[in-house]
Amino acid sequence: MNILILGATGFIGSVVAARLAAEGHVVSGLGRNAARAARRQPGIRWHRADLSQMTRPEDWRDILDGKHAVVNCAGALQDSLADDLSATQTEAMLALYAAAKPASTLIIQISARTDGAGSDLPFLATKRAADMALAASGLPYVILRPSLVLGRNAHGGTALLRALASFPLALPLIHADSPVETVAAEDVATAVSAAISGTLPSGNDIELAAEERHTLADLVRLHRAWLGLPDAPVLSVPPAVARPVTWLADIAGHLGWRSPLRSTAMTVMSEGVSMNRRTPSGLPALSAAATLAANPSGVQDLWFARLYLLKAPIIAGLSLFWLLSGLIPLLAPSQASAHFLPFMPLSAAMALTMTTCLIDVALGAAVLFRPFARRAIIGMLAVSLAYLLGGTVLEPALWLDPLGPFVKVLPSLLLTLAALAILDER
Repeated sequence: MNILILGATGFIGSVVAARLAAEGHVVSGLGRNAARAARRQPGIRWHRADLSQMTRPEDWRDILDGKHAVVNCAGALQDSLADDLSATQTEAMLALYAAAKPASTLIIQISARTDGAGSDLPFLATKRAADMALAASGLPYVILRPSLVLGRNAHGGTALLRALASFPLALPLIHADSPVETVAAEDVATAVSAAISGTLPSGNDIELAAEERHTLADLVRLHRAWLGLPDAPVLSVPPAVARPVTWLADIAGHLGWRSPLRSTAMTVMSEGVSMNRRTPSGLPALSAAATLAANPSGVQDLWFARLYLLKAPIIAGLSLFWLLSGLIPLLAPSQASAHFLPFMPLSAAMALTMTTCLIDVALGAAVLFRPFARRAIIGMLAVSLAYLLGGTVLEPALWLDPLGPFVKVLPSLLLTLAALAILDER
């Protein structure tokens, strides 16, 4: 069959795409970064598109031409600079259903359990609206509602599990006793394959979860053992104490960063991740332990886990460093420009000081905005090297000061390189 996968570059979508391609289907993927995806999975045909911009039936007609099925693996947790939930999860889907109606294209929707805690939040409300519209559309469809998805890779909540599991000495957890059910990413792909083949007939609405139920604390401990780390006590953190972190995570979301610590995730986790119905007996349901055992960890997983929660402080630290380095000289510009006076007139020295300060402030502010972060970091590297080169030519004696400006730039360069290395989210 000729199949289109929405969100094929994501955590679940990439596994589904690989499975269907391996089964001999002609697979097309739709995502916002199709160029990188094409290098990773060259056997898949890629379309670059943003679902939030595909809210009319005519936006879908060319992409749907010749497609027998569409698998929607796309989704977002919360409205942010990068995500518009109403457009992506509801309006685009209604347009898709209208465009797919003439050919009776099969739609397989990867959704979620949309009742319980947070059911009125945009994340679940938009999913629920799309699900209801699909069921009423007259199209052949299957809706799959996975619990917390585990796999070889990690993103969002699963990445946070690994990060929490790697904490030294103790495991700080909010809602440590909340129940959590899991499902293997490969089992989600199996369910999609069954829907494509007709083993799961049209009209099915299925929750996917293994039989076991963990507490959040138990699941984090399981991941800690998977990482090869010794057991550690759980430090139960009251939700009120964590609210400042959630508030900062929500602000970061408005700047384009997709943190799993945002308020939507915390609201959902207050009740846990559990299902109302059991997975049908014909579908596999690997336990969390079996899922992790099938994908043994390596040192790269330990590095990822330890760096995951450091990413935000690294970016914030870089921003603060550059903002302060630009703002502090402005408090005493004459003093700051004194280094240039042996080489140029006072007016030129003042102009150069003001220019460098503004550049520093601009880079420090730009790195906080996710769409500009990579360019800002590269700019920081270039400007730092230019400062060192120019300063070495004009006043090389500053290298002899162990607490001087040249020496302090070197650890800043290393931190900047580290930020660039861990910037990618997928």
